[in-house]
Amino acid sequence: MEVLVKIAQFLLSISILVILHEFGHFAFAKIFKTRVEKFYLFFNPWFSLFKVKKGETEYGLGWLPLGGYVKISGMIDESMDKEQMKKPPQPYEFRAKKTWQRLLIMLGGVMVNFITALVIYSAILYVWGDQYLPNKNVKHGIVVDSLAYDMGLRNGDKILSLDGEEIEGFYTIVPQLVLEDVKTIQIERNGQQREIPVPESIIPELLKSKGFIETRIPFYVGGFTKDSPAKKAGLKKDDKLIGINRNPVEFFDEFKDTLSHYKNELVVITALRGEDTVFIEVNVPEAGLIGVAPGGSINEFFEIERIEYSLIASIPAGIDKGVKTIDSYLKQLKLIFSPKTEAYKSLGGFITIGNIFPGKWNWQIFWNLTAFLSIILAIMNLLPIPALDGGHVMFLLYEIVTGRKPSDKFLEYAQIAGMIILLSLLLYANGNDIFRHFINK
Repeated sequence: MEVLVKIAQFLLSISILVILHEFGHFAFAKIFKTRVEKFYLFFNPWFSLFKVKKGETEYGLGWLPLGGYVKISGMIDESMDKEQMKKPPQPYEFRAKKTWQRLLIMLGGVMVNFITALVIYSAILYVWGDQYLPNKNVKHGIVVDSLAYDMGLRNGDKILSLDGEEIEGFYTIVPQLVLEDVKTIQIERNGQQREIPVPESIIPELLKSKGFIETRIPFYVGGFTKDSPAKKAGLKKDDKLIGINRNPVEFFDEFKDTLSHYKNELVVITALRGEDTVFIEVNVPEAGLIGVAPGGSINEFFEIERIEYSLIASIPAGIDKGVKTIDSYLKQLKLIFSPKTEAYKSLGGFITIGNIFPGKWNWQIFWNLTAFLSIILAIMNLLPIPALDGGHVMFLLYEIVTGRKPSDKFLEYAQIAGMIILLSLLLYANGNDIFRHFINK
């Protein structure tokens, strides 16, 4: 069921964005009295799921959910309609329009996608507000994985700043390490301040890490594994574990580390159950684990900052959030084109995009992800690759600067080359998805 919910959200989000993107091209074409022959959601090789003709335009639904398109008269596009281009230009055709008009027609899609993202972000802030975990409220410090440990961080460290700049939100720390070329981390450990250098070579590993740093939290029992020794011994959900063999243990990471020293031994777990203190004997198996998962949510352990916005205030705040998201994504894109970061290895296709949606329908998350995907769609379409909007824009800018229009034959070859590049990227990204799926099984 979760898979179906993810697929439904992904298809709805993409459908909204594709229709709006193509409407951007369509609207500017109509403004400049350019004929639009087709307007399709999804591609329709060989057949369409639905189509209807109104006026001069055929509106339809294709069966291949790889995007959508508008077919504009007198333009070399993915349809590769060479016969039309052999005829003399007509006043209603794309090629007969002024250069600046053709440029606006080609930029219409990405303009609408950028505007869509800003509108969605503003609406989200107005309806739900904004909330984040202030770094200063992470009072118990952090829990680190092996990568962070090797870099010099330790469980319980409190991160104060990056390159001397104070951190506002805790969950911005890792993105800043990846995107902002951070050189040093300032921390507090056991009441003393220290500085941890950040090696440049850490970026490839950091991109693959799933738990570089996490918030350190008290250990409440959230659930049990099958055949859990702790459950059999009498521990219950929501018990707060505070000690092993009468020695105080406050946090989940401490509990896990301490327990690993008692393999194949009987230990006494001290737990708080409501207002009562209970002592439970548990046999620790060879694995050093007793089958207990931590529970509780971030909201229960930390004070979350929440900001409410009026309708008027939400507009500039939404625009600011959209601009920051665009800046962040451009930096991520730069990483992908930098071989030393190996970010290209994390490039994903439809499975990766679909998996970012939650397994349960949540409108706030849905619209946040849709706004983000709208920005991705706009930026990716601006890449100077023939067959993308950016490719057409590149040739139009060349025409504006030089006063010479590329030949139709050149544009045909460029379109074919662009389609080959896009198909290769599509196969690579989705191949990565498939490879990761089998590797992680």
